[in-house]
Amino acid sequence: MGEEAQPPPLSSWEKDLADALEEGGCDLETVRNIIQGRQLPTDLRAKVWKIALNVVGKGDSLASWDGSLDLPEQSIIHKDCQELVDQLSVPEEEKSVLLLDIESVITFYCKSRNVKYSSCLGWIYLLKPLVHLHLTRSDLYNCFYAIMNKFIPRDCFMKGRPFHLFRLLLQYHEPELCSFLDTKKMTPDSYALNWLGSLFSYYCSAEVTQAIWDGYLQQADPFFIYFLMLIILVNAKDVIIAQESDKEEMIKFLETSPANLDLEDIEDLFSLAQYYCSKTPASFRKDNNSLFGSSLLGLKDDDTDLSQALCLAVSVSEILQANQQQGEGVRFFVVDCRPAEQYNAGHLSTAFHLDSDLMLQNPSEFAQSVKSLLEAQKQSIESGSIAGGEHLCFMGSGREEEDMYMNMVLAHFLQKNKEYVSIAKGGFMALQQHLADINVEGPENGYGHWIASTSGSRSSINSSVDGDSPNGSSDGKGVKSLVNKMTVALKTKSVNVKEKVISFIENTSTPVDRIPFNIPWPDRASLERHVSSSDRVGKPYRGVKPVFSIGDEEEYDTDEIDSSSMSDDDRKEVVNIQTWTNKPDVKYNFPCNEVKENGHMFPSHLLVTATHMYCLREIPSRKGLAYIQSRQALNSVVKITSKKKHPELITFKYGNSNTSGIEILAVERYLIPNAGDATKAIKQQIMKVLDALES
Repeated sequence: MGEEAQPPPLSSWEKDLADALEEGGCDLETVRNIIQGRQLPTDLRAKVWKIALNVVGKGDSLASWDGSLDLPEQSIIHKDCQELVDQLSVPEEEKSVLLLDIESVITFYCKSRNVKYSSCLGWIYLLKPLVHLHLTRSDLYNCFYAIMNKFIPRDCFMKGRPFHLFRLLLQYHEPELCSFLDTKKMTPDSYALNWLGSLFSYYCSAEVTQAIWDGYLQQADPFFIYFLMLIILVNAKDVIIAQESDKEEMIKFLETSPANLDLEDIEDLFSLAQYYCSKTPASFRKDNNSLFGSSLLGLKDDDTDLSQALCLAVSVSEILQANQQQGEGVRFFVVDCRPAEQYNAGHLSTAFHLDSDLMLQNPSEFAQSVKSLLEAQKQSIESGSIAGGEHLCFMGSGREEEDMYMNMVLAHFLQKNKEYVSIAKGGFMALQQHLADINVEGPENGYGHWIASTSGSRSSINSSVDGDSPNGSSDGKGVKSLVNKMTVALKTKSVNVKEKVISFIENTSTPVDRIPFNIPWPDRASLERHVSSSDRVGKPYRGVKPVFSIGDEEEYDTDEIDSSSMSDDDRKEVVNIQTWTNKPDVKYNFPCNEVKENGHMFPSHLLVTATHMYCLREIPSRKGLAYIQSRQALNSVVKITSKKKHPELITFKYGNSNTSGIEILAVERYLIPNAGDATKAIKQQIMKVLDALES
């Protein structure tokens, strides 16, 4: 770029900024209003960053330190600091002083925070942009401390919580790319560890890093780094999916992709990040605030294991507030997936009902319901209804055992690469509790209209909040006051689809342009009921307590163990499906779907030999091949059960039976067409094994 393209040395906004900084007492808001996203002048950067990091006027934290460089890992610290200094263009006579400053900052930080230094932490790369500012040792430490405290998330290491959260964000906006990376076993921590841990300074040039930090520190939003990371991935999407190189090469390509950023890319990078940020539920930040900040705030353990989350969770309070807002922003189309009787007893008045039980009970009706759902979403968006929104939010009951079928429905939407899919945190129970809580402030708060009933049933909705309420009589507050406000609309489950769609839509604002997403739903007509009445009660094993049955399973046991989730696919044996099914010792082969607790289903094959049962899980990217997902001895089966409503969903429980009872060691679930034939064959083979053992 030529000399003429540079901004004039004393442009008006630069002079305003210099004057404001010179006067002192300048806050971040004032600085932002003057800069307005423009590139910072080099000579003013140090002052602006110190304001953004809130370290102006901070004392010398190292003043009381004796300066001892005596940590067990001191030699590693010294080596890393020396390498950093060697990379810098500084006069030879200044290098020794600078080296001591950098080594002192890291050593004192480790001592004061009681943490052990490791090169993989990337701290050296966080110090690199700060060293370019020619700060005093005191300011260098204060800035480094502020960045570590405010902008580096807790657990920023392999398999850490920040990377599970990033995967959920990627899935929310780019489900196809997320699914592709999942299939390749390329988790975010494998390529983005140094993106997040160094705020991009690990790979980016000094000037690009400074430009990124200029914008990021002024944002004063630690979560914004997630959206910058997202844009870098999205930008490389076509290349990633088209690549046919091996896993390690792809990880290396992704890991180093920030190095391709040029100074002129930064404006677009931030603009796109802002756009994706505006399309993300606020719960993404609010529910994960403990990732950043002082350690005291993070002491309270979050009860949500993000590594097991099916998708992004949204708070019920955000769902209620979002659709009341006018203009741009996240708006939700809520899909209530509870059984019809629960929905009819009470539901969010703007929610569309999709009975998840239908997925297994009546596939054709379920497929029609999905079409109706997408049509209703499209029309509600076009009409500007308060019920409309391009963001699909699925709501269950809030009880884990009941919501398993909702999770199966949700998993299918995700497998179809539907963007903007989330789940209502805590389900309908959380919604009721939230409305009850805000009603305490006064019954006329305007929220009563949110709950509607199509059956007039009041007892069922009252009893579903935290079990039985001890306060049977209410003075108009809490849940009962909400029930009193319910609109009784005597509709049945078989309400006409057209009527339902029309009544669902309210013309309350201007239309919104949006291309609807249509999901081609698979035909599941083959999933019919096959467990016959004669299979309801099985004969107990000889010499063992009566534990074997082909019967109904009303609830899942609390001691269940999902054995198949305990191993890593990378360590499982890969086999040829046809070779295995043709083995002479394989008596039966039942094509099926393995069903996980979170609702994910995996096409599989159950193979039964004379003594064992194998589950071969198909590998989507390698046709004809499968992992050996599990291998169970037939004499370890202690119970086989089916759900009353879904007889094709078979649960196998493995364990030991003794005088003190049954000890369940593993649980596996499969969705098996012709389940009655399969369970009968397996049962007969089990009996043969036990007969042989007895004789």
